[in-house]
Amino acid sequence: MYDDYAALIFDMDGTLVDSGQLHEFSWTATLQRYGIPIDRVLMRSLAGVPTEATLEILVKQFGCRPSASAQEMNAFKEECVRAHLHNYVKATSLVEVVQKYHGKKPMAVGTGANTAEALLVLQQCGLGHYFDAVVGADQVNQPKPAPDTFLRCAELLGADASQCVVFEDSKLGLQAAARAGMAGVDVLLAHQIHNDYFV
Repeated sequence: MYDDYAALIFDMDGTLVDSGQLHEFSWTATLQRYGIPIDRVLMRSLAGVPTEATLEILVKQFGCRPSASAQEMNAFKEECVRAHLHNYVKATSLVEVVQKYHGKKPMAVGTGANTAEALLVLQQCGLGHYFDAVVGADQVNQPKPAPDTFLRCAELLGADASQCVVFEDSKLGLQAAARAGMAGVDVLLAHQIHNDYFV
C-alpha cells in the first residue's frame, strides 16, 4: 500500500500508540492540581501540541495564575505519564504496517511528546526496535503544526521530504506533514484508528 514511498514517518500518540486515556488521565490530574479549567473540546483540539505549549494556551485562554511555571507543570504531567504508563498504553493496528516495512524502508517516529517520554512509551508497547529515529518536540525549534518535526525525521532517515509519507491522527499533525511537503495519511479514515482522548 505504501511501497512507492522512500520512508515512513509515524506520529505516536493516537496514531501508533493507543494512549488517549493515559494522556487524558495525566492532563486531568495536572489541570486539577494547578487550578486550570478542563475544557474537553479545547483539549481535543490541542492534541499533538507539546505539553508546555498547551499549558501556555490554557493559562492565556482562562486567564489563570497557576502556582507553578509551565516547566514545573510539564514535569508533573510527565511524572503522571511515567507512573501510569503500564495501565493504559498499547500499540494500535498500525503496527501491521510497521512490521510489513521493517527492514525494507527507513522509518521514524515524529511526536509532540518529549523524546525521553516517547522512547518509554514505544518500549512499553514493544515498538522501539522498529524505528531508525525518534524525534520529540524537544529536538526542534517549532513543534507541530510547523513542519520541523517531520523534516528532521526525513533528514535523519536520509530521505527526501517529497518521498516521505506521514501517518497522523490530528489536524495539526496533518498540517505539519503538508507544510513539510510530505504525503499525509489520516489514520482514522485510512485505518479506522480512533484516538479516545477527551471525546
